[in-house]
Amino acid sequence: RITAAEEMAGILAWFWNERFWLPHNVTWADLKNTDEATFPQAEDLYLACPLAFCIFMIRLVFERFIARPCAMGLKIQANGPQKAQPNAILEKVFTAITKHPDEKRLEGLSKQLDWDVRTIQRWFRQRRNQEKPSTLARFCESMWRFTFYLYIFTYGVHFLKKTPWLWNTKECWYNYPYQPLTVDIHYYYILELSFYLSLLFSQFTDIRRKDFLIMFLHHVATISLITFSYVNNMARVGTLVMCLHDAADVLIEAAKMANYAKCQILCNLLFAMFAILFISSRLGVYPVWILNTTLFESWEIVGPYPSWWVFNLLLILLQLLHSFWSYLIVKTACRAISKGKVSKDDRSDIESSSDEDDSPPPNQKHHSSATNGTNKNHGTNGYLTGAPYPDEH
Repeated sequence: RITAAEEMAGILAWFWNERFWLPHNVTWADLKNTDEATFPQAEDLYLACPLAFCIFMIRLVFERFIARPCAMGLKIQANGPQKAQPNAILEKVFTAITKHPDEKRLEGLSKQLDWDVRTIQRWFRQRRNQEKPSTLARFCESMWRFTFYLYIFTYGVHFLKKTPWLWNTKECWYNYPYQPLTVDIHYYYILELSFYLSLLFSQFTDIRRKDFLIMFLHHVATISLITFSYVNNMARVGTLVMCLHDAADVLIEAAKMANYAKCQILCNLLFAMFAILFISSRLGVYPVWILNTTLFESWEIVGPYPSWWVFNLLLILLQLLHSFWSYLIVKTACRAISKGKVSKDDRSDIESSSDEDDSPPPNQKHHSSATNGTNKNHGTNGYLTGAPYPDEH
């Protein structure tokens, strides 16, 4: 009879199969730490889980005691979206039944309240928006991300400029996988992995965006790439991927902060810089520099093996996400040019509204025609298109 311990040991042996993770004729015993050299060990990554929690707590302190005072100094108020008119019946439906009533329920509420359907739809839209964070909260979130991305990008550049593989990507594969792990690489990897783990979990508490699932997929792909490349010691090329992605993330968070502070000229300038850097790095440098070395140079020097295929599949998935976000960026830029400014975009956390949606709901049907005005709000406090973060790597 197989015991639970033996079953678990069998699962672990299957998961850590050397023929999947490592090149031919290489075993885990070959990559054990010795007095002469240190190699990446899978158990090193366990440290990222408590660090992710620590980073999340640091974020809360940062937003409360640093970002919030900065926002107040920029006259950013904690006001949220326009509140829905109090109504006990609609509130009960909203909290106990559904936040998105279907047509049949809308018609029933219309008869019960003597309101027209459009007014009730507007009430539910405004009520949903009430639960969205204020501009102040968005500014604090962006300032936290900006600070982290700026720090980690600066660290990455400072570290990588001294490495040979920054200047010759074939150095990522010479003597692979017997490349020793340095303190700089270990720190860089653990910090990046911890940050993206914290983003993955905080995504469920942060501002809800339209591309929630895309960003979730992005974070999972990023965490998988970091883990894969560390475990099978593709850390050299992994550092290049992380640094390349952090560059554009700094600019998009700076553009968001300028947007929330209503510094429109600065916002437009930063967004233009971000768009140029993002598209050139993600659609130009990434495939020519990164995919070229992981697909072709590594094939020539090391040769393919099962985890090599998975690693490259994840990198190609990341390229598809880059293409999707580049499309959103170009669309936002075209709209900004036509309107003369960067306003709301496809990642806005406030639901879109029609011409009537910002008008206060009337008490009765026969008042609705008088309140159907043209008070259309295109405010600048929506989220700018961007990755995230890498993005996200």
